[in-house]
Amino acid sequence: MLNVGLVGFGFAGQVFHAPVISVVDGLRLTAIVRRSAERDSRYPEVEFVRSIDEILARPIDLVVVATPNTSHAPIAKQCLLAGKHVVIDKPFATTAAEAEELMAIARARRLVLSVYQNRRYVGDFVTLRKLLAEDALGRVALYESHFDRFRLKLRPGTWREKPLPGSGLWFDLGAHLLDQALVLFGIPEAISADIRIERDGAEVDDAADVTLHYPRMRAMLRISMLAAAPGPMFIVRGTKGTFVKFGLDPQEEALKAGRIPSEPSWDCDPPELYGKLTTAEGTVTVPTIPSNFTHYYANVRDAILGKAELAVKPQQSLDVMRGIELALEASRQQRTLAWPGNNG
Repeated sequence: MLNVGLVGFGFAGQVFHAPVISVVDGLRLTAIVRRSAERDSRYPEVEFVRSIDEILARPIDLVVVATPNTSHAPIAKQCLLAGKHVVIDKPFATTAAEAEELMAIARARRLVLSVYQNRRYVGDFVTLRKLLAEDALGRVALYESHFDRFRLKLRPGTWREKPLPGSGLWFDLGAHLLDQALVLFGIPEAISADIRIERDGAEVDDAADVTLHYPRMRAMLRISMLAAAPGPMFIVRGTKGTFVKFGLDPQEEALKAGRIPSEPSWDCDPPELYGKLTTAEGTVTVPTIPSNFTHYYANVRDAILGKAELAVKPQQSLDVMRGIELALEASRQQRTLAWPGNNG
């Protein structure tokens, strides 16, 4: 049994981490850092403390960092230096340089370090990976991935909408879209981007159109907070056919509603949101393969115990950080920039 300490009990901690960790066999959520130290009735056996030092003074094996982005690197560094394995909520850090420093510390101390890329464990992405593995689409020519939301109202009191390092929608949701694209297609040759503010009064970016340039293929990553009529989550066109999938994976809304991932039929898409695969023979419905955010933490557990290879590797998350930074620079310059070190 591995003891887990959670640093941060805001939205990410309460929705995406605590309820997921608590149902994974072999993990025991032992302590949570909360500034008020107020207990939560959902976790009667968990100790609530006010500081990271209090967490590190306990027999904790794994520390999960679910705090504002600016604090990811310093907290993770403190925990690694204390000999703890670490999971960081995405994004990895606010710069690639910070991420590289954390990787060096973890490597030197032979500690597991991973970033919470839970969007690898959503049904639509799992289904798409299976279609590509089966060559159902042939050679992919166009990959388009969306995060479409509609929220006009700003939340100026939240750190996510303040002009701070690591703020903005590109750092937030772009980390997911970049990770998925890099998992599917690897490092691109170049990036072009238009990362911008669309909503009145916003201080940080809330829209992005980013294109990853591959030989004979483009991967287009799109984010908007002004999508009253959301488009597909995925559009993938290949030499054998096209796959189109609408609808956001239901796990996030289920967690927000207080449900837990151990429930039956946890990640089941309604049939009307199943994807469609169109080929020369016609269009067929592709049932969504259920997944579960718990798979991420189960893998981290097994990696710590030496039973499995880590799925979300630090190098992959460093590549995401480099992509985030390169896209921001490409947008600023309004030109296509080559991925450093990629000779095609």
